[in-house]
Amino acid sequence: MSTPPATTAGSFPVQWIAIPLLAVAAVTGWWPTLRDRLTGPRSPASAPPAQAPPGPPAEHDHDHDHDHDHHAADSLELSEQARRNLGLQTGAIEASTFVRTISVPGLVAERPGQTRVRVVAPLTGIVTRVHVIEGEAVPPGQPLFELRLTHEDLLNSQVEFLRLTEELDVVNREIDRLKPIVDKGAIPQKTLLDRQYDQQKLRGAQRAQRQSLRLHGLAEIQIDEVEQSRTLLSTLTVVAPIPPEPQLPSAASAESASPAAATPLLQVEDLETEVGRLVSAGDALLSLADYSRLYIEGNAFEQDLELIAQSLARHAPITATIENHTAAAPRVEGLSILYLADQINPTERTLHFYLPLPNQSIRDEQVGGHRFVNWRFKPGQRTQLQIPVEEWTDRLVLPATAVAQEGPDWFVFVENGDHFDRRPVHVEYRDRSQVVVAQDGSLFPGDVVALTGAAQLQMALRNRSGGAIDPHAGHSH
Repeated sequence: MSTPPATTAGSFPVQWIAIPLLAVAAVTGWWPTLRDRLTGPRSPASAPPAQAPPGPPAEHDHDHDHDHDHHAADSLELSEQARRNLGLQTGAIEASTFVRTISVPGLVAERPGQTRVRVVAPLTGIVTRVHVIEGEAVPPGQPLFELRLTHEDLLNSQVEFLRLTEELDVVNREIDRLKPIVDKGAIPQKTLLDRQYDQQKLRGAQRAQRQSLRLHGLAEIQIDEVEQSRTLLSTLTVVAPIPPEPQLPSAASAESASPAAATPLLQVEDLETEVGRLVSAGDALLSLADYSRLYIEGNAFEQDLELIAQSLARHAPITATIENHTAAAPRVEGLSILYLADQINPTERTLHFYLPLPNQSIRDEQVGGHRFVNWRFKPGQRTQLQIPVEEWTDRLVLPATAVAQEGPDWFVFVENGDHFDRRPVHVEYRDRSQVVVAQDGSLFPGDVVALTGAAQLQMALRNRSGGAIDPHAGHSH
């Protein structure tokens, strides 16, 4: 049974409509599109080869041979103004002997029993004059106070001293009168001997009374004045005493000491009296301090005791740096340990040791009849002691400011004309002030390097590259 032809809703055959459409498509070139809509897309085997779209040329063999300018990435040009702004200092490297040290904290301290001298009233009296002001510096023997004496024992001692002096004068004149008479035989020799015995007794009593006056506080020159003038001493001048015998510093330290330190100057402190005050024997008048010689008290930890003892045994020169939070902190070289304490502090677990520190005068001026002196080193200042423990020969030693760190790497900047070339180095040892660089071919004796400002030069290179310095930055491998 045959299938009836397909018809539309109007009962017209489909073929009657398709034949005219196919003719139009063939003429207008719409046939391929219409064919695909009617019969479906053609298979890949029957399709014509597709034309490649335009694009970059095919990738060829690439040997990855770039001409990277690594030297430019590690080189920095500095103008003369930039050098001055950085305070840049350069110098040639030389091989030398490096002395490895350990750093021990310390404190500038007074010399117990020697730095301070307390002046007391030697006798009871009334203060009639004060010659000094607080803060003034006075040499030994300079008058400090005038006292009007009211001490009864002193007055009685002076009276007895004058009586013995007068009697001795009488006996001396009598002996002088008898000597020629005895020589002529007019009187017996025994008479002259009796007077000479009396003379000897009086001289002994006078010497004893002179000692009594000394114990009362009178100086020898004052006692002589009483003897010569034959008058009682009514006033007493209290003078600055002679300080204890100084501890002699080492030769190296003596050279660094100020000339003012050769003559002890005592600084007036704690002035405790005024004109019109009645003072008794033993009352404190003022304190005097001799700051021309001090100590540095080192505080060694237990693990450093053996090294410090070895340094003391060989009298190794020690350098002290006074901490003042500036780059120009004062340094004192050639110091030596005077003694080690015999016990460890139970609280701090440290051992104290002491170094004599000769002071340096930074001001010596007369103002209004008074002398004022200021000293460079003051009790209470903190220090760092560099104690030598080992020597390394034939090393490249640079200041700490000559190297810069970038992660695990260390760099030195070598001067090359108006440029500074950055070179990686191996740091064998470093401390707060020095760095030891290995002689591995990165640097050689005679190379001129930046001794200061290495950190700033490293930062300039980093900023120029926009971040971390990488010689391969910007390349795609």
